Order: sequence, then C-alpha cells, then structure tokens
Amino acid sequence: MSYPLVILLCVGLLHQTARAVIMDKLADNKICGDAECSHVLSVATALDDFIAPDCRFINIKKGQMVYVYSKLVPEEGAGVFWSGSVYSERYVDQMGIIGYFPATVVKETQKFTQGTVQVPTTGMDFYCD
Repeated sequence: MSYPLVILLCVGLLHQTARAVIMDKLADNKICGDAECSHVLSVATALDDFIAPDCRFINIKKGQMVYVYSKLVPEEGAGVFWSGSVYSERYVDQMGIIGYFPATVVKETQKFTQGTVQVPTTGMDFYCD
C-alpha cells in the first residue's frame, strides 16, 4: 500500500470520529415510563414549528404527531425539554429520529402510562453524531 493512500485513509477515519461530540447536559434527571426509557409516555401534537438549534434536538412541524419517551427534570431557571420522535406521512425523512424539543411547542393528546420512573441522565443522552 502506498504512503499517500495510508495517510488519506487515516485522515478519513479521524474525520469521521471527530464529528461525534458529547454536548452539554440539559438536565441531570429525566422522567420515563420504565428504567430504560424505551416505553412511550404519551403522544403529543405540535402546536407550532420548532427548528432544532443543534444535533441534540429534532425539528417539529405544526400539527405533527410526536411520541414522547422522556421528560427532562428541569434545573432551576432552565427550560423544560422532552425527548421524542416525530412520525408523519408528510415528513418521512424525520421518522424515527429521537431528540429533544421544548415542552411548550406540543400538547399531550394521549397518555400511555400512569407510573413513571426518575432516571439520571448520562452523557449519551446528549450525544451528537
């Protein structure tokens, strides 16, 4: 293998891994339907558009259905964010992407669980790729 090819391969691998970043935590705890936060807490409808400011968040369009998986427990003076995923025939490119959004841009329309669990957040909760 030639040296220029090896150098190019190494630079390419470093470039891919350099993109992954653990962002600042938005909260120390979250409320979930189970210990793994894998069960949907509720379904909400977007009241307004929300444009994601960074990779921790998801874009939401007004009227879109959002599945809520967790609700961050706010620090004093911090905003209230929920994590969820959007599903819509119109916005298929966003289906299945999980991220945060302000609780104020949605209205819960159906709750699926009565019991909740408070779970500490980790760096992986705010991981960006």
